[in-house]
Amino acid sequence: MNPSEFLRIERESHDGSRHYVIHTRDPRFSLELTPDAGAPDQVGRGVIKRIHVPNSWAGDYTKYSKFINAAQEFFAASFIEPVSKTEMKRFAL
Repeated sequence: MNPSEFLRIERESHDGSRHYVIHTRDPRFSLELTPDAGAPDQVGRGVIKRIHVPNSWAGDYTKYSKFINAAQEFFAASFIEPVSKTEMKRFAL
């Protein structure tokens, strides 16, 4: 799974922040996650609060479970310290 297929959005509200991970390619879906307070880094892979999937996928959990796992891995990785622009350009294709 390519991490560039995901996007994390953080929205601030009166009751705290909300985190969304969106899969930008087919199949398009989104997860609302909250950081896992019980994890050693206080973020972990996130606790899923809500999943939005296309109607054609409803009930077919084996079909999108790999995408949900990848989205949670992306969520955890998105909190890691960003690399410098020069280093990122070095690895660009």
